[in-house]
Amino acid sequence: MIRTLAALTLVVAALLVASVAYGDFAVPLGDLVSLVAQPAGRNPQIEMIVFDLRMPRALLAMLVGAGLAVAGAIAQAVMRNPLAEPGILGINAGAALAATIFIVALDNAPVQILPWAGFAGASVMAAAIYILSWRDGGTSSLRIILIGIGLSALAGAATTFLTAFGEIGDVQRAMIWLAGSVYHADWPGVRALALWLAAPLAFSMISSRELDLIRFGDQAAQSLGQRVNAVRALMILLCTLLSGAAVAAAGLIGFVGLVAPHIARRLVGPAHAGLIPISALIGAALVMAADLAGRTVIAPVQLPAGIVTALIGAPFFAYLLRDRQNVRA
Repeated sequence: MIRTLAALTLVVAALLVASVAYGDFAVPLGDLVSLVAQPAGRNPQIEMIVFDLRMPRALLAMLVGAGLAVAGAIAQAVMRNPLAEPGILGINAGAALAATIFIVALDNAPVQILPWAGFAGASVMAAAIYILSWRDGGTSSLRIILIGIGLSALAGAATTFLTAFGEIGDVQRAMIWLAGSVYHADWPGVRALALWLAAPLAFSMISSRELDLIRFGDQAAQSLGQRVNAVRALMILLCTLLSGAAVAAAGLIGFVGLVAPHIARRLVGPAHAGLIPISALIGAALVMAADLAGRTVIAPVQLPAGIVTALIGAPFFAYLLRDRQNVRA
């Protein structure tokens, strides 16, 4: 566990250095070390590239990846489904619909409100799914999944309708946001996301025992003294806070919440005391690597990080399906 944690921390640190050093204008490692050691009095152009453009972008990618990964680990435990991820709670669909309404349907709306609109849409959708899944004094994972699929499809249809009949310029803006990217990162956004994620991430670690219990099923958890409905509601709230904030900051970056917990589970096992921090580091590394690849592989063209993670996540999802079929066979 400790070795894995240390190794992944080094990977994230290496990706941070690479993200700052490489791009359209490469910053030599010696200049980078000198700039970090003594920021004042160095090349103003390099200083602007490193501290104003690349550093906040890399840190925002790290925070977004960590939030999505931990949200995915929570969703898989609460739903008791290895194929679950935050989108199953309607977070992605709700955020996409709210952002599309904000961009396409509202004229001259201030762009600063867009992240809040995305977060509000994610929260409302998650709350609607939980409320509609409540039957006979409680909820169940199956009802949440089925209702989540239905409402997500409805929100997706509404989003498609808006993009089909909206102004071309507005639709293009919406499509860029929906693709998921951290290209717009700045220091206020990084600080805001870090402060927002701090408490949910800490509480997720504190709740690792409850997550271990609930993944065994409602009856087993209740027999061990867990208040299953209260814990499920709290965990869905945590998942919404984490994933909703990440989506609001960077748009729709898919598959991180699916891939990262599975890799973490292979490395440290199913216990959430180790799974959560390892998932956070893997998620951070995935989004940082996706953003770095997206802006360097076919430079000067930049691919949004969401497209790169989809290229990774879709084959991984197919592998999981095939693996589960082989196990059943």
